[in-house]
Amino acid sequence: MRRMISAVELFVGLRYLRAKRRTRFVSFISFISLAGIALGVAALIVILSVMNGFEGELRSRLLSMSAHGHVTGDDGRLRNWQAVRTEVLATPGVAAAAPVVEMEGMIQAGRSLTGVLVNGVIPELESSLSGEHVNYIEGGLERLEAGRRGILLGRILAIDLGVGIGDGVVLLIPRPVGDGTMQPRLERFVVRGVFEAGVQDHDARLALVHTSDAARMMSLGEAVSALRFRAAEVMAAPAVSAALGKRLGQGFATSDWTIENASYFRAIRLEKMMMSLILSLIIGVAAFNIVASLVMVVTDKTSDIAILRTLGMGPNDVVRVFFIQGAAIGWIGVVLGVLGGVVLALNVPDLAPALERFFGFQIMPGDVYYVSRIPSVLEGEDVLIIGVLAFLLTSLATLYPARRAASINPAIALRYE
Repeated sequence: MRRMISAVELFVGLRYLRAKRRTRFVSFISFISLAGIALGVAALIVILSVMNGFEGELRSRLLSMSAHGHVTGDDGRLRNWQAVRTEVLATPGVAAAAPVVEMEGMIQAGRSLTGVLVNGVIPELESSLSGEHVNYIEGGLERLEAGRRGILLGRILAIDLGVGIGDGVVLLIPRPVGDGTMQPRLERFVVRGVFEAGVQDHDARLALVHTSDAARMMSLGEAVSALRFRAAEVMAAPAVSAALGKRLGQGFATSDWTIENASYFRAIRLEKMMMSLILSLIIGVAAFNIVASLVMVVTDKTSDIAILRTLGMGPNDVVRVFFIQGAAIGWIGVVLGVLGGVVLALNVPDLAPALERFFGFQIMPGDVYYVSRIPSVLEGEDVLIIGVLAFLLTSLATLYPARRAASINPAIALRYE
């Protein structure tokens, strides 16, 4: 069993951290190493927390208008959706469910013509699915009444069409006919409201009408396109979707937000990984500085090491002395970096506005990014992984200088002393 670090080794290792007149440059390099490690660790924690915040913000906004998952029939239609909704609501983990009729086509106002995705909803049921990020600028879901041909438009879509409350628009929706061909259906609707979900795809392309109006245009009768559900916990949606598939059996198909929006979150994970690798270079450079400073200490303390060897200190004891010195630099830097990173990550939403006022510019313009403040979500797992990896990297950086010190021959080192 290896011997623990002795008091003598601890004393000598920590004593070498103090600067003498001729070794102040070495101590300056050690300070730079400590500061670099602290900066790298803090930057990693803050950046990953901000990325976690953006991921959560994007998830909330994407799901604000599309729920957590849906159930439909194998043929793309859901008949007797009331009974299916009862089964869905009885499934553990489901908080709400509502039917939807989905249509794709064109919308016209005056000479403006653009593509549109129309969702037919039941207002009293849809309100339980709409997330808190949906902002009804004018009107609301209650303005949609069966048979009245009212329509709610996304903010950007309404601007592109140049319409407001009370203006008329024309929907051109292709619908399948008996022989397998598509037949266009035109109907005039009246704008009853404008909403903002904070996602380009929703605000620029999405419109809401009543389910009865949408079903009439698509000739669905009492059927709907799908039944959307919201899980009690957003991260449990895949498990809930799988449970619904087993509960409903054959003839039904289920899906969830992790499948429907996989590309968005894959891009965020890739960006987080690349940011972590780039910022890890700061810690890597600081670790190389530890190696450089310890090599200079070993060179300066050659005669001291030789004397310690002649007094009975073995090679492994010398290794531990310099391991203590290097580990003290690295570990203090890691601890300071973790503390600083946690404090900054917890206060990013408050610090960012202060910086904006001080420098006189807006970091996240709301009209460009839809997010007017920088979100931050501190994950304990991220802090633990960063701290442990930084500890290991700084500890490994001490091995080469420590082994070089242990290889010094006392007789050769003291020959000219």
